[in-house]
Formats: sequence, C-alpha cells, structure tokens
Amino acid sequence: MKTSRVSFAAALAAGSVLVLSGTAFAHVGVQPVGEAAKGGYATLNFKVPNERDNASTTQLEVNFPVDQPLTSVMPQDVPGWTVNVEKTKLDKPLTVHGKQVNEVVTKVTWSGGKIGPGMFQQFPVSVGKLPENADQMVFKAIQTYDNNEVVRWIEEAKEGAAEPQTPAPVLKLTAAKGDDHHAGAKTDEAKNAEKDAAAGHGHDEAADHGSDTTARALGIAGIVIGLGGVAFGVASRRRSA
Repeated sequence: MKTSRVSFAAALAAGSVLVLSGTAFAHVGVQPVGEAAKGGYATLNFKVPNERDNASTTQLEVNFPVDQPLTSVMPQDVPGWTVNVEKTKLDKPLTVHGKQVNEVVTKVTWSGGKIGPGMFQQFPVSVGKLPENADQMVFKAIQTYDNNEVVRWIEEAKEGAAEPQTPAPVLKLTAAKGDDHHAGAKTDEAKNAEKDAAAGHGHDEAADHGSDTTARALGIAGIVIGLGGVAFGVASRRRSA
C-alpha cells in the first residue's frame, strides 16, 4: 500500500513537471539563425506554437520596436500564408550606406494559414542593421485563433521577477564582430604565403645553379678527355713512323 502511494506521488510530480514545462515553453519566441551580432544583419525565426487543443492559429502579428528602428526587414515566403508589411515615417531620418532612410518597418503580419493543435510554425525574417548599443530587442506579438481568441505576447520580463504569463519574444544580441581581427588573420596568412613562395623560389634558384655547375664540370671533363685522346693519337703515329 505504501509503495503504491509513493509511486502515485512520483507520477503526479512528474506529470506536474511536464505540464509546467509545456506551459513555460509554449509561447511565441524569436531565435536567430546562427548569431545576432550588434550592428550586423541576421535572419530571425519567429516560432509560433499552437497552445489550444480545439482551435488553430490563423494569424501572427509581430511589432518591431520603434526605439530600435531597423532599416531592412524582409520576410521570407511561407507557403499557405499571406504576409503584410507596415511601415512608418521617422521623425529623424537615418543614414545607411550613404543614403537617407525616411521610413522603417514597424509591423509584419502573417495570415491566411493554419497552425493546428499540437503543431508549430516558424516565420523567418531577414533584418538589419541591429542596434549597436543594446543587449536585446523586444518584439511584441499577437496570436489569433480561428475561434476569435487573441493572445497578446507583449509583457516584458523584469529583472528579479518571475516570467510573465504572456512574455514578449526577446532577441539576445551578441558582441559585435570587428573586421580588424579577420584582416590581421588574412595579413598573417599572406605573409606566410609570401615566405613560402620566397623559400620555394630560392630553392629553385639553388637547384638551377647546381644544375649549371654540374653541366659545366661535365663539359670541361669531356674537353680534357678529348684533348688527351688527340695527344695519344699523335704520339702513336710518331712511334709508328
């Protein structure tokens, strides 16, 4: 009897962990493909799981932070879904690659498709330039179901507090990747290549010089042998006479 109670308690605890884990991870999130470096460009995947057993997700709206404007936002085509990109004019134009940018994307909405119960869908977006002076970006998202239920993933987590019930997707930014290190690496490789080439060239010159010396020595030896043969022939004729 005691063993049965212990087993039941263990099973109940395990089930509770699974339920809580599912609740914690079953929300709209954003992850980069690779890294999202400060000041660079990246491809982001907005992952949308369906949390309902009796309804399907039919729309996702992602709001881009106005205080961290991105001058380039290009959604990738997702079969079965229609994408709509909304832009807004900036109070102060941005200069990117020598050109002024007067408006930026503030909202991307996917609709017309369906994410069934127990399924998820990823919505890729190419973005840039990422902020240079921030450690993260918050994208507030709104998920709509075909039963007209709307879930607003817009709550921002506060330091030291528990995770909100409907947290907004947060993109963590990594340290910027400078070009100096790569340039230095290329310079070192170039220097090594030059050294190798110089060493190979010197080896060829030494080989050529050795070949010339050998040829000259053989030529001189042939001349000496030839002269010796002529002298021997002349001496033989004199003795015969």
